[in-house]
Amino acid sequence: MEESAKLPLLRNKKESAEEEDEALSLVERIWKESKMMWVVAFPAIFTRFSTFGIHVTGQAFVGHIGSKELAAYALVFTVLLRFANGILLGMSSALSTLCGQAYGAKRYFMMGVYLQRSWIVLNFTCVLLLPLFFFTSPILKMLGQEESIADVAGIVSLWSIPVIFAYAMSFTCQSFLQSQSKNIVISFLAGISIAIHLFLSWLLTMRYKLGIPGAMISTIVGFWIPNIGQFVFVTCGWCRETWHGFSFLAFKDLWPVIKLSVSSGAMLCLELWYNTILVLLTGSLEKAETEIDALSICLNITGWAMMIAFGFMSAASVRVSNELGRGSAKAAKFSIAVTVLTSSTIGFLLFLFFLFYRGRLAYVFTEDHQLAAAVADLSPLLAFSILLNSVQPVLSGVAVGAGWQSLVAYVNIGCYYIIGIPVGVVLSRFLHLQVKGIWIGMIFGTLVQTVILTILTYKTDWDDQVILARIRVNKFSVGDDQETKTSTPDA
Repeated sequence: MEESAKLPLLRNKKESAEEEDEALSLVERIWKESKMMWVVAFPAIFTRFSTFGIHVTGQAFVGHIGSKELAAYALVFTVLLRFANGILLGMSSALSTLCGQAYGAKRYFMMGVYLQRSWIVLNFTCVLLLPLFFFTSPILKMLGQEESIADVAGIVSLWSIPVIFAYAMSFTCQSFLQSQSKNIVISFLAGISIAIHLFLSWLLTMRYKLGIPGAMISTIVGFWIPNIGQFVFVTCGWCRETWHGFSFLAFKDLWPVIKLSVSSGAMLCLELWYNTILVLLTGSLEKAETEIDALSICLNITGWAMMIAFGFMSAASVRVSNELGRGSAKAAKFSIAVTVLTSSTIGFLLFLFFLFYRGRLAYVFTEDHQLAAAVADLSPLLAFSILLNSVQPVLSGVAVGAGWQSLVAYVNIGCYYIIGIPVGVVLSRFLHLQVKGIWIGMIFGTLVQTVILTILTYKTDWDDQVILARIRVNKFSVGDDQETKTSTPDA
């Protein structure tokens, strides 16, 4: 009886909020939505730039130790840690769905429980990944890697173990805080961490000559400083509505969380590993050295541009999940339109820049005229990749916000691995387009995926998604109604 009395109240509040929005002009609505979007997007972009910067600066300092150490470090970070990063980042997106929709639905009590459940699931996943790091050296030797590089890579991988546990803490805390638009603290801590990382890297590798241990200690510290700060922020009183202390309820009903986390992990892993396969395929081509060097420069640029796209992906996830949890289908659709338009506009400007300045761009990275010519030759593909990647991650963020991870995982398998990679192999090997053929195939796969996600988003009945979000929030909620009611007085 009490619940039925609350439903009209909730409906009246939702209708009142929608009427207020509709009373605004289109420009005012865009301005209002843009402010809410940038509250999430800008700190997310800055944080991702800082995190990516830790990898880049770490690699730069290791390069001063020796070429063998640099090759081993790059091997571990571009293959092994990217593999772990893809799994953990993907699995943490399940928390984005749950926390975002719970926050919109004002089920604040559950958000802290979701966070603790995600800690359990992701840290257990880290434990399952440990054999890869313990046995990196023999695995690489078995795959034909040079013995001296494999031995150093084994040392680097052991030092990298704290990094994968840092990923688990970082991704979950960020999802928890972003879902309630508490993002400034994330950016602040990210800025501090990269500054300390730079200082420690110089101190331990350049001044005290500690080699790989020095470089890895500075990297570990750089990753764990934000985690400690975020953990203190979450648990020590700055999230009073959404954190109610540690609870044994975190161990209850873990299986649904595991299933959503696995489907989320599959969705994002399939995307993040796509570029890794591009590098591996390029390594088997003729004149592979120049091709890989040129491709690595282009992928480095793409990596930095993707940090912007991933920021908008976070914004799309938070805005869509919040509005679906709040019960407003119209606001969810409007937030998608504004976020896609903003991200694609920035992507188009970057597309024009890299398309028309490709000749000069190469000499920022190299003085080798042959390599510069190879980079300039690939720059049109780089420009098209950046343009596509300004839209595709945003649509993936929409999928995370709506809880479509399982569906999009199947779309990714079809577009990337059944269409993109085979087309790239045919163009490179049979039409002799070399690395350009592989990259064209990859772009084609991304284009097909973007078109499918666009149609899926456009054709979706968002009123049905509101109902599904409500069902999901109730399904993942704890059975302690009294605790939930006392923590959500507005409900």
